[in-house]
Amino acid sequence: MEDINIAFASGKGGTGKTTIAVNLAYFLARSRQKVQYLDCDVEEPNGHIFLKPAIERSAPAKVLVPVIEQDKCTHCGECSAHCQFNALVTIPNSVLLFPELCHGCGLCIYICPERAIRDGDREIGVIEKGTASEDIDFIHGILNVGEPMAGPLIQEVKRHYKEQHIRIIDAPPGTSCPVVKTISDADVVVMVTEPTPFGLHDLKIAVSVAKNLGKTIGIVVNRQNGEFSPLDKYLSKNDLPVIMALPEDREIAHHYSMGSILLRVLPAYAERFMELSLNIGRLMGKVQHR
Repeated sequence: MEDINIAFASGKGGTGKTTIAVNLAYFLARSRQKVQYLDCDVEEPNGHIFLKPAIERSAPAKVLVPVIEQDKCTHCGECSAHCQFNALVTIPNSVLLFPELCHGCGLCIYICPERAIRDGDREIGVIEKGTASEDIDFIHGILNVGEPMAGPLIQEVKRHYKEQHIRIIDAPPGTSCPVVKTISDADVVVMVTEPTPFGLHDLKIAVSVAKNLGKTIGIVVNRQNGEFSPLDKYLSKNDLPVIMALPEDREIAHHYSMGSILLRVLPAYAERFMELSLNIGRLMGKVQHR
């Protein structure tokens, strides 16, 4: 496998999505693959806790916002009338801007008849790049506290894609707009779930989102502890393959709490991640069925 986007997603937090993502990145890098890990869970990135990258570069991430030149403005209302996000409001003697609502589309700049609006920007977070163990190319975004829109920062993270790499993309949990932004260009989406009623409920919603985007989906069942027939029936009915399962193991939980790479301290699980790698390849048609 090379030059592909593998997104790891989950319908809810706490399923072990990052655990699976960082360990697959580590396994592939140990197998002499060129790997890039992109943490798009910008509101609460945690891949760095396990991969422990040496951060080599940090830069602010900015988005476009309009700057109103009030001395040129005639308060005609064209900008606010056409703003789909209600980021601009025209009052008798001024135009008010609500920057947190602005999506940076630039339409107001284009349509202003007086050319009273120009480009500006504001900082929404920071992008950090570095190198993790086994020469994994690491990048993540950290959203400013209180910033309401994660999408633009996720897009900034993804602008740093490296060609001829296996790109492991850690998506935010849930099914909201940041998830859609993250998995939109994925070649395969690995859904990580747990065999519980809550896990199944949220998996169904997440799968429907990925299917609506036309994505190839594989399922990882984490913390497996015996049979959970509702999950088995759902996966069978919807033709969703289980591409790996990890057992409920106290040792895994212990080393996770210590911020350790599972495969480094429990190498017996390497076979599971080899299976995961091969099954992703099969989903992508990159390797032949044996």
